[in-house]
Amino acid sequence: MRAANGMGSGPRIAVILTIGLTLIMSLGGCHPKSETNGVVRPQSEFKSKAVGNKPIVVIIIDSLMDKPLQEAMKQGRAPALKYLVDHGRYTPEVVSSFPTMSVTIDSTLLTGVYADKHHVPGLVWYSDGERRMVFYGNGPKEALKIDQLQVLTDSVYQMNQVQLSKRVKTIHEELADAGKHSASINAIIYRGRTQRDLRVPRAMANTSRLPDHYKITAPELFSLAAFAHLNPDNSLHTALWEKYGMNDKFTARDIAFLVKHGKLPEVTIGYFPGNDSVHHRKGSNALKGIERADRALQHVLGAFGSWDEAVSNATWIILGDSAQSDVLGDRDEFKVELLPLLNGYRIAKLGRPVGQDDQVVVAANERMAYIYAISPDLKLSELVKKLQAEDKLDIIAVKQDHSVLLTGGGKGNNVLTYRPGGPFLDEYGQKWSLSGAPDLADISLHGHRINYGQYPDVLARLYGALHSHEGRFVVVTVKPGYELAGESSPAHRGGGAHGSLHEADSIVPLIVTGTDLQPKHPRIVDLKNWILRVADRD
Repeated sequence: MRAANGMGSGPRIAVILTIGLTLIMSLGGCHPKSETNGVVRPQSEFKSKAVGNKPIVVIIIDSLMDKPLQEAMKQGRAPALKYLVDHGRYTPEVVSSFPTMSVTIDSTLLTGVYADKHHVPGLVWYSDGERRMVFYGNGPKEALKIDQLQVLTDSVYQMNQVQLSKRVKTIHEELADAGKHSASINAIIYRGRTQRDLRVPRAMANTSRLPDHYKITAPELFSLAAFAHLNPDNSLHTALWEKYGMNDKFTARDIAFLVKHGKLPEVTIGYFPGNDSVHHRKGSNALKGIERADRALQHVLGAFGSWDEAVSNATWIILGDSAQSDVLGDRDEFKVELLPLLNGYRIAKLGRPVGQDDQVVVAANERMAYIYAISPDLKLSELVKKLQAEDKLDIIAVKQDHSVLLTGGGKGNNVLTYRPGGPFLDEYGQKWSLSGAPDLADISLHGHRINYGQYPDVLARLYGALHSHEGRFVVVTVKPGYELAGESSPAHRGGGAHGSLHEADSIVPLIVTGTDLQPKHPRIVDLKNWILRVADRD
């Protein structure tokens, strides 16, 4: 039997909504009400400047991958996606962000920078300043041990309004500053310029530590599962078994509502979360999630009257966020337990505050982890040496002054040291200084040219994660086929998982219909500026 209890970032946030809102019902004895502060304003109040031009619709399909997508189209199970491919341009290999977890990737998509600048490090991380773990949602085993009300606050409010750096602008903020409009439909990163109250259902606010509302900034058009919707009919589709609205159909109904009412703004960003959980359960070749996402996309295209009208009257951008690699089905082999590797240290436990005597904090993000040395007497080199004893670990890296030191499981003293700036130029126009063993990161050097192998854009992506937040920590990833585990991490034995730097987790497809402009490079970090260029031209 498979034990696939975990989910990706989006579905895990849905779990947090489910747990939190179920708590509402149990404490307050009532069903949660969807907030309608995102309902479309009357025509006299909101006139989209995209009317008469070609609005851009961006749809993120969680864990969309080339191989299963090609198979689904071949079998006739993804006709809408095939229609867009046939009427546009298909790029099968786009490089994701790192860690390859939805919260970090979507932060990169919306800000156009890696984690060293947007400061959303992963699904699970440790805040050195607050001396606490930050969870944006995780598997049910961890959920039973951690403060769900804090998780709800982090995932719904703090991630966008506090932890996402104010030093970078989201695409919604850029558009608003240019006098343009945008929509965020069920997307987990949504920060914009329009101030609004995101109201907490009364039963929860009255019976918990939560306020009755959060003051947030979002795009003018905004929906987020049970908290806000655009289509009034979506208030009927926020039940527990519908993940309180964090599903593909909810997203499709809201986008279709904008289409039918002529309200599509210059840029709409929608999120289809459902495919991710299917791959986690069934592995990378599963087609059911793609089939469901395609049905939701059909609903959106059909709102134009016909699919031909849809591609004539809008620019379509469909992409995955991360890929997933298959996890071994062998019960004794698939999981790499981190706690035994750190035997001898006092490791902070879930379910209680980090104590003064704790030495190490472990934050596992499926196939990568942050391992923090919170005791000032503990040297990172000690942790690295301990971790190197496990051959299944792939990349092990730490910050060292202004450089990154990279090694791997079983590699002994074999290291690569690098830093930004220098004589070596990579395929994305980035310059680096390198010394040591570049083969550790599957890098080949041809003169002063860097060519990446199975870890695409590894130098910039890893640098981003290592400089994404304060603290002293080690970044580790695990080889394909394996998954990292902390105290109560979700497991995906026989299914799929992501998080690492490896190409198996990092390469996603991109479908574009309606523009001949192309991103500077086929990377998610390059898509924001490209979308803004497309919006300016239209």
